[in-house]
Amino acid sequence: MLCFGTWYRRLMHTHSLTQALTLYQSGTLTLGQAAARAGRSEDEFEKTLRRYGLPVRPEPVSVETTTRRRVGAD
Repeated sequence: MLCFGTWYRRLMHTHSLTQALTLYQSGTLTLGQAAARAGRSEDEFEKTLRRYGLPVRPEPVSVETTTRRRVGAD
């Protein structure tokens, strides 16, 4: 029989994963945000999505990931 602490940690982990999957599916969270909420890496979260037969959405390019170019004024 599981002690209460172990049981509770497993329950919270399952709840976090379910919540992250739901919010990702609805478009509320990005892949990275959902992975963080579930306590997993993005690769692990993608594998979980595929395991449950859920599509992995293409991520939009964000300002942080684009390269910056210096623009000079003449």
